[in-house]
Amino acid sequence: MTRVPLSVLDLSPISEGSTVQQALRNTVDLARQTEEWGYERYWVAEHHFVAAASSSPAVLIGLIAAATNRIRVGSAAVQLGFTTAAAVVESFGTVDALYPGRIDLGVGRSGQRRAAALAGAQQAAPERAVASEPGGLFPVAPAAAAPRKTPLLAASLAALQQPHAQSPEFVDQLDDLVALLAGSYERDGVPLTARPGVGADVAVWLFGSSAGPTAREAGARGLPFAASYHFSPGTTLEAIDEYRRAFVPSARLSSPYVAVSADVVVAEVDSQAREVAASFPQWVHSIRSGRGAIEYPDPTSVAPLTDEQHRLVADRVDTQIVGSAATVSAKLEALQEATGADELVITSATHDHADRLRSYELLGKEWGLPRLRV
Repeated sequence: MTRVPLSVLDLSPISEGSTVQQALRNTVDLARQTEEWGYERYWVAEHHFVAAASSSPAVLIGLIAAATNRIRVGSAAVQLGFTTAAAVVESFGTVDALYPGRIDLGVGRSGQRRAAALAGAQQAAPERAVASEPGGLFPVAPAAAAPRKTPLLAASLAALQQPHAQSPEFVDQLDDLVALLAGSYERDGVPLTARPGVGADVAVWLFGSSAGPTAREAGARGLPFAASYHFSPGTTLEAIDEYRRAFVPSARLSSPYVAVSADVVVAEVDSQAREVAASFPQWVHSIRSGRGAIEYPDPTSVAPLTDEQHRLVADRVDTQIVGSAATVSAKLEALQEATGADELVITSATHDHADRLRSYELLGKEWGLPRLRV
């Protein structure tokens, strides 16, 4: 049976007792290894002021591209609300100039607008009976899981923007980004050419977690869309449906192209995988509770969650795919069939780097990825 391609999503998590430097070395090492194991793309996230070392996607992408040979490397996703289209095009154009044809520019919304959209989508999701079934593929997050404006979030948003700055509308930023790449950008009637940037051979993707502007714009512009199932499983189907309804063929795509992300941990046997993944609930709780991602806990010493804490993260814990390679592959096949995904994006966070490497290696072999001859 022909299976869809697998890609990697790496948050560059900083493990408990480790360092930023080691997290970044681990990222480069994982990129090298997953290239050899046949993975299609290597996506890096953008997170700020938390225990993840992926705060500068363009810089990290350049380092990974330099350390690898063929795997595509991209951002999942640049948060446009914290930057400008010109800065994004120039930085990604710089990397593309040295590693042409290998760079994917994934963009998404950021800040309070995205939080409000996700909260609204979560409130609407229970209308789909399939999403409310306990233990199902698409469980709904509790209302308390919707992003809240905590002091940490408020301070982070303030630090990431110039004083009194207001981000343009997401659609306007996309227009600017496309125009800069195409060489048709003007500001106040003055033509401006981004060098590096203009004509860069980067593939633009849109990343989203709900049925909203991101999914609609991806479809209307004929761009590929990545649905963040790992982040918000209960809103994935709505996001994909919105994208497909809005899709208009483009020079890039004649039909919709959907990638779906999933949290995965693979080990030799199911019981071992569960042991490796034992601290995932505590890590997700740190995110959902508004503290921001903590250093990834050691599963051998982490304190269990209370029942109340577990309820806050149950949808994500229940949809983390954990087990042997055969167990995980069967569940990924079910997810792919349910979503119609053209590609699956695997994100595996573990305390020990060796466990993470083994997870991707075992899955790639079971999935039948074509290994690179070295």
